[in-house]
Amino acid sequence: MKISLPELALVLLVGPSGAGKSTFARRHFRATEVLSSDACRGLVSDDETDQSATADAFEILHAIAARRLRRGRLTVIDATNTQPEARQPLLELAREHYVQPVAIVFDLPEEILAARNRKRPDRRFGPHVLHRQSGELRRSLPGLEKEGLRHLWVLRSPEELETVTLERRPLRPDRRSDRGPFDLIGDVHGCGDELEELLTNLGYAPDEAGFSSVWRHPEGRKIVFLGDLVDRGPRVVDVLRIARGMVAAGSALCVPGNHDVKLLKWLRGRNVRVAHGLQQSIDELEAEPPGFRSDVAAFLDGLVSHYVLDGGRLVAVHAGLRAEMQGRASGRVRDFALYGETTGEMDELGLPVRADWAAGYRGAAHVVYGHTPVAEPQWLNRTLNIDTGCVFGGRLTALRWPERELVSVPARRIYMGPSRPFLRV
Repeated sequence: MKISLPELALVLLVGPSGAGKSTFARRHFRATEVLSSDACRGLVSDDETDQSATADAFEILHAIAARRLRRGRLTVIDATNTQPEARQPLLELAREHYVQPVAIVFDLPEEILAARNRKRPDRRFGPHVLHRQSGELRRSLPGLEKEGLRHLWVLRSPEELETVTLERRPLRPDRRSDRGPFDLIGDVHGCGDELEELLTNLGYAPDEAGFSSVWRHPEGRKIVFLGDLVDRGPRVVDVLRIARGMVAAGSALCVPGNHDVKLLKWLRGRNVRVAHGLQQSIDELEAEPPGFRSDVAAFLDGLVSHYVLDGGRLVAVHAGLRAEMQGRASGRVRDFALYGETTGEMDELGLPVRADWAAGYRGAAHVVYGHTPVAEPQWLNRTLNIDTGCVFGGRLTALRWPERELVSVPARRIYMGPSRPFLRV
């Protein structure tokens, strides 16, 4: 069996005593990556089998795990973890630190567990303990995914344990090795004319082979679309064709915006409220063949919440991202990336009041984003909003990186009135 782990994850080893968890951990992980409940019992009581020290041992284990996850280090929990109440605080730790919790489950036959434990003088408990732990594991297995362990591998024999190969894969937002240079473009919202003009001004041209949807730069620069490709503007399908074509050709990256995600829900047949320009996207897509709509759905579904680029110096995201979330993958990270941070209150227009996350940002990376239109992009604590409201009659703006130069083209006209004013009079 091949186990493909995210480079940053909280790994729960789940199985009864004697299932081979510790041996597996020594074989596949660094010693510093493994937190053992037995070792923590030994730290607090000088006896790894002292069950009276369990509460203190797990308090230490959870504290160390929290600090490792905060620092972005893969962490392995070597404990039985067969009870939901034992897993719950660990899953909460993963959520708190925006990391993926995964499980490697050791579901071996009880007779094998009993035979192994008889050979271990440090394991002085009867077969009823193994029977209880095995039962807890079997009852837990069907519900592990609902608990939040969406990635799990189940090993059911000693032979499977021996043949496991383990690889570590970078998280999808991690593109630090991609040095660019980049041209980041704010919310397009179906403004195809302005997008083509901006691409031309940035030095891109349609592919010589005649594929008008694939634009390339002669010096190998790469576009980064910051989401909200769709809704409101007059050429949604054309914008989607350009973004899809360039991403497929390797001349662009793209992160999703909240409008893109809402359109994806409609494409998947979900019940969504048709508002804020969605009808424009629906009308255009319904005029296209079903195969095209399926391709668009697959494209939008495959977009990553954000990208960390250029050695970690640049973060590309739709609505912004706090420093502790960057490069991490979780539902909370994706929600922040799509919608930003709100106070939970509504303004006089019935719109959510947004918290000014950028005012408190102190991260080392430069965060370039959009989502909420501004009259003029201005750097604030290494963050820059480049959504200049093209679809509302403003401009379509790009940031050239690493030059940090802004390039804009004016909107041809006002395609839709903004919910709240943003242009200077």
